[in-house]
Amino acid sequence: MEKIIMLGNGSAMVTKCYNTCFTISDSDEYFLVDTGGGNTILSNLEKKNIEISKIHNVFISHAHNDHITGIVWIIRAVCQKIIDGKYEDNLYIYSHNKNIEIIKTISNLLLQNKFTKYLGNRVKFIAIEDKKCLDILNWRVEFFDIKSTKMLQFGFKITLNSGKKVVFLGDEPLNENLADYVNKCDYLMHEAFCLYSEKEKFKPYEKHHSTVKDACINASNLEVKNIILIHTEDKNLSNRKRLYSEEGKKYFDGTIIVPDDLEEIYL
Repeated sequence: MEKIIMLGNGSAMVTKCYNTCFTISDSDEYFLVDTGGGNTILSNLEKKNIEISKIHNVFISHAHNDHITGIVWIIRAVCQKIIDGKYEDNLYIYSHNKNIEIIKTISNLLLQNKFTKYLGNRVKFIAIEDKKCLDILNWRVEFFDIKSTKMLQFGFKITLNSGKKVVFLGDEPLNENLADYVNKCDYLMHEAFCLYSEKEKFKPYEKHHSTVKDACINASNLEVKNIILIHTEDKNLSNRKRLYSEEGKKYFDGTIIVPDDLEEIYL
């Protein structure tokens, strides 16, 4: 069954959970989306019994450290499997050209030659552009520029085998020019930095982020069926699921999913 496994749900400076990253899977092969900021990516994959040998496709949305730095650990782990003769096929990393150069640079700076010699060989980079469509794990994936005000960043719409559509908007508010991607989708992954009622405390708008209210209004206006609220602050994790759901229900009648780290979402 197709499902999302949330490896992390937090924003950049969280300490009580991991940065936002997740897998979308069909059977026992996994499409990894972003990697967080450290080697907790490996720890959380292990906790979910996801073997590195089952990951052959990784998408990096943008170059903020809480999304891109963990790719070094993925590359190292994959290359070690290659050295051990336990990794079939190649690792494909999808991102825009600037990100690809950053990944190559930090990998060459931080990893030994026994690992980096596989860059471009067994670790292959696939450059994406706005509106580029690719087939990944038998799914049709359309990448799009989210029109970030901070740095070039991409999201995607993925059409699953069931016909359901999942849209990932990265970690910024929905740009009105992207409405056609989101309209009537089955699952919208939308950042919600904090509650609207706590906007003065967390100042999401200064960071160019959304609140739960903002995300749920977007979902309602575009007739989304389910919204998944991600990339949040971590100051009240024990009550986050309840509080975010309560605020969101005031503005959105569909299903509101507020996942914890390691939570599975069946699609």
